Amino acid sequence: MTHENEITEPTDLCLPGGRLQPAAVGWSRHPVHRANLRGWGRNKRWEYWGVVTPTHIIGLVASSLDYAGVHGLYVLDRATKVEIDRGAVVPFARGTVFPPVSGAGAVRARGGGLSIDIDQTASETTIRATAPGLEVDLVVPLPAGHESLGVVVPWSTRRFQYTVKDVGRPVRGTLRVNGVDHPVAEADSFAVLDHGRGRWPYSIRWNWAAGSGPGRAIQLGGKWTDGTGSTENGLFVDGRLHKIGDELRWEYDRADWLRPWRISGERVSVEFHPFHEKIARTNFGVLANETHQCFGHFTGWAATDNGERVDLDGLVGWAEEAQNRW
Repeated sequence: MTHENEITEPTDLCLPGGRLQPAAVGWSRHPVHRANLRGWGRNKRWEYWGVVTPTHIIGLVASSLDYAGVHGLYVLDRATKVEIDRGAVVPFARGTVFPPVSGAGAVRARGGGLSIDIDQTASETTIRATAPGLEVDLVVPLPAGHESLGVVVPWSTRRFQYTVKDVGRPVRGTLRVNGVDHPVAEADSFAVLDHGRGRWPYSIRWNWAAGSGPGRAIQLGGKWTDGTGSTENGLFVDGRLHKIGDELRWEYDRADWLRPWRISGERVSVEFHPFHEKIARTNFGVLANETHQCFGHFTGWAATDNGERVDLDGLVGWAEEAQNRW
């Protein structure tokens, strides 16, 4: 079992003056935090959905950095490795809408010919997005008893992040690429949510890995949580979360991102084998980002709360390194 504090009751993320509420620090199996962020300039809000099907990988993000909205829709054809990447930067995040609680309410983003509409209820999330050459129309059901991983990461009382990683969700619907429909079926596809609300430091680096398969899923993170007492690591078995409190070792070759990655700790020993690398770079001087997101397969194991090792061979997903000055 993890040493971290489990939060089970609804709580505000911030105190009335905008600083981190100490009682909010911990982790949860369901979204219980309300992101009552205050102030302007350092707030970050986003919804990222990653979807894996046998034929395609979809990445969709709506985000507000206060001074800009950064939105995107990405599609990879797994057979041909052809990528389509549509993005928009909107001054002052005009037109963006984000709810304060994960899984409840509407997300809206517009800009540069890109349109994103996410609607969330207690039973499902619908995702609709359009961009030149791309249309996404998906339903992500929430199975009974399904658990997610919510974590508050406290760098200080003024800098903190609340994240929800919801891994291995069923998904169905349609992806249209240049007028050609590609069905998304629950039997062989899955969706992953990264919900973020917080007040970030100017410069940060993180690792994130997520993989899913029938009855099993893994969520792993690193670097950005180091030394905070919080981690975003967890194993999911039949939808139930087994929280992993250890800081993990990440080993990978920054000169060759497609070589195997190794992620390990007392309760985790996995290798990640990439088949494709997505590179995103922006550089506006004081504002810059570089992300290497690799898609691939996992091998290895992770341990449940009672010590049982769960085989992770064959899970599909991604591992990434991101660096931000924002």
